[in-house]
Amino acid sequence: MPEDDLESLPGVGPATADKLVEAGFESYQSIAVASPSELSNTADVGESTSSDIIKAARKAADIGGFETGSMVLERRQQIGKLSWQIPEVDELLGGGLETQSITEVYGEFGSGKSQVTHQMAVNVQLPPEHGGLGGSCIFVDSEDTFRPERIDDMLRGLDDEILQATMDDREIEGTPGDEAAMEELLSDVLDKIHVAKAFNSNHQILLAEKAKELARDHEDDEFPVRLLCVDSLTAHFRAEYVGRGQLADRQQKLNKHLHDLMRIGDLYNTVVLVTNQVASNPDSYFGDPTQPIGGNILGHTSTFRIYLRKSKGDKRIVRLVDAPNLADGEAIMRVQDGGLKPE
Repeated sequence: MPEDDLESLPGVGPATADKLVEAGFESYQSIAVASPSELSNTADVGESTSSDIIKAARKAADIGGFETGSMVLERRQQIGKLSWQIPEVDELLGGGLETQSITEVYGEFGSGKSQVTHQMAVNVQLPPEHGGLGGSCIFVDSEDTFRPERIDDMLRGLDDEILQATMDDREIEGTPGDEAAMEELLSDVLDKIHVAKAFNSNHQILLAEKAKELARDHEDDEFPVRLLCVDSLTAHFRAEYVGRGQLADRQQKLNKHLHDLMRIGDLYNTVVLVTNQVASNPDSYFGDPTQPIGGNILGHTSTFRIYLRKSKGDKRIVRLVDAPNLADGEAIMRVQDGGLKPE
């Protein structure tokens, strides 16, 4: 949307409009979902003026009011499902990972969290008729886990039929048995994964803002951003905010970061996939003492919570812990050289 349109909002002149656009608020919709304090800090206007701007933007964008359940159902038809390419897991998740939602995957080290993010970075680029979303991926790496070699393994681990359809979709001549064609496909797939390494929690929060800009810039591309991975969400927060005295500050900062991620999912119809570390509860005498980091803030903000648990050999238990419309349950997958596979 041209920035001149923003000047029709009350209290927005040319200078304020420029500041809003520079901060990523270039449409009525992006302003409508902002908070008054956020807009006030961005555009250097009072909170009262910010509230008036947001109210006008909500009216112009026609959001913020009540709607019928039928209208919600119709709107949900636009939500995409990203397949794991594992029938048992996809069935557990109602078809796969949802766009416009935050999915949290947690588990102890070696349980396969980073394997899931790598696999989804490949799967999201597949044609929709083969369980993908025909889009690109943003990967925020806070633990130095991203490996392009693993993307190569997982790409080659796909079925030949899916690989051929992906090649045809990208107008790559050749077959999955053709090494030159596979190298070209790998290069194209890696080009559509935008990776940034987060050095601390503040940098990670900044990268979420940059991710929003990137999603906006690619919104009308052939491969728009359809997946945002953060691996891991809590590592830096956990390391930098130590002790109960800093817990409130940590949770407040984490809460804002999560809402920034959620906004990207809502505005650009994107799957938001975050991994989370765990801690052991020493007071637990029965059952599994493993608990995810982040407390109720993360628990309430995540739409879907998935617990990965080690089993024998390369087997992993995928347990759906929380979902708004699905029953809890478990499925089994394998983590192999060719990626995530059915049991």
